[in-house]
Amino acid sequence: MTTTAPPPTGPAHNHPTTPATNTGTATDTGTATATTADTAGADTTPLRHLKVAVIGAGISGLGAAIRLLQTGTDDFLVFERAHDLGGTWRDNTYPGCACDVQAHLYSYSFARNPDWKSTFATQAEVHTYLKDTARRFGVEPHLRYDHELLTARWNPTRQHWHIHTTQGHYTAQILITGTGYLSEPALPDIPGLSTFTGTLFHSAQWRHDHDLTGRNVAVIGTGASAIQFVPQIQPTVAHLDLYQRTPPWVAHKPDKPNTPRHTWLLRHLPGYQKFRRNFNKHGREIVAFFMSRPSRTTGMKNMAAGHLKKSVPDPELRKLLTPDYTVGCKRLLFSNTWYPAIQQPNVTIIPDTITHIGPTHITTQDGTTRPIDTIILATGFTTTTRPIAHRIHGTNGTTLAHHWTTHGMTAHRGTTIHGFPNLFMILGPNTTLGHSSQTVIIESQITYITQAIKTLTTRNITSIQPRPEAQTTYNNTLNKRLKNTVWNTGGCTSWYTDKHGNNPNIWPTYTYRFKNQTRHLDLTNYQTTTHTHP
Repeated sequence: MTTTAPPPTGPAHNHPTTPATNTGTATDTGTATATTADTAGADTTPLRHLKVAVIGAGISGLGAAIRLLQTGTDDFLVFERAHDLGGTWRDNTYPGCACDVQAHLYSYSFARNPDWKSTFATQAEVHTYLKDTARRFGVEPHLRYDHELLTARWNPTRQHWHIHTTQGHYTAQILITGTGYLSEPALPDIPGLSTFTGTLFHSAQWRHDHDLTGRNVAVIGTGASAIQFVPQIQPTVAHLDLYQRTPPWVAHKPDKPNTPRHTWLLRHLPGYQKFRRNFNKHGREIVAFFMSRPSRTTGMKNMAAGHLKKSVPDPELRKLLTPDYTVGCKRLLFSNTWYPAIQQPNVTIIPDTITHIGPTHITTQDGTTRPIDTIILATGFTTTTRPIAHRIHGTNGTTLAHHWTTHGMTAHRGTTIHGFPNLFMILGPNTTLGHSSQTVIIESQITYITQAIKTLTTRNITSIQPRPEAQTTYNNTLNKRLKNTVWNTGGCTSWYTDKHGNNPNIWPTYTYRFKNQTRHLDLTNYQTTTHTHP
């Protein structure tokens, strides 16, 4: 999978869980009014005041926690809604789940791992790595499991955040969100979906208790998750109907086991791991150049088209599997097993639109009705909004979600937002990479955040927020870079863009540029407050 944490689905559930909703009731202005759970008889006395509260114990939140400790801040807690750490690597346990970025690059630069088994790590390996890293760097005492964030409200008088979790109330001067953009499964709006009486689940909430052997299975979606789990389940199902809205560009995956000699070098040769990581990182920067203009993607298209031609000899089927958009407009996928699996006799590729789902069948636009007993939704995640934004309330009580709906989903440096003092969002707007590893962005943002915390502490500043003109200027420049890129002009509808055609997700250029602009806090672009409450 492409790289954070849907609520786990228990064996008793037959259908996917819907994203959790705020305990507040949204009004027309976007301001939440307290419900009974917030007020009547509830003890809102904070259990503890913190310097920093971190939301989410995935790769972003854990990275922030480690750097906080390394820079001398230990007055913090990491609130995690699940019972374990790992984020998307804890929750996505579908068969074949793996990373599509080289393992040496999809890991912390400060916590390299010589024991990766192959070029690309599996879900289990990444999850184990994250748990081992948390233990190694002493993060565990700061973790609070089963603490789901319900609301976070900025108190302008006290100049701190009031944080309401399922396990009680806290306050914190600084709020860091590490919940990412792959945390809430997106459920398709298909007529009749709720009437289906068979087993239905999202790939991010895999039903391991449901044996697929001998089943008639429908898979809706052909994205990054589907190309991994379909080859795993195809041999065991009776029949698999693959509903393809648009085919993906798929290239050869250069995956190979790490040899004992290679592992020895990683463990014992000084600088070798750093070299391998930087080699992977700089190699992927070239892709950013290709993506900057559709005309530069010819080589990438030829590579993917060559893989398709080599893998699929039937010209009619090959035509069905050939995308009509520029390579890279949707995420370029890598697999050596996808094409062989979907050519098997028990697989039917269905390009027609689904018009209705009944209790035991799926009907498509051409009028065909196909019996089915299991539906797997490979329909991705809610990415053009951040679900956590409905739970965060800024200076005037308005939710971040409403603020973004009104003013556009933007941030300064992808991290801070005017109207929400002392809020730092890891993997905020326009920090998604279409060409490299998210760990590069995550670590850059964490550096920016720790610089901000240091500034607040040394200058006796109680709060900062970006100046509106600075945030606007930053995003105008960013949108100019996005304008002619593959992601905006490649002729596809992707999870990068919203319903208005805006692109609030992609970082449109080289990662070194993001790293350089987040190396230090640009305090002149911020409004600051020094306040002593009574």
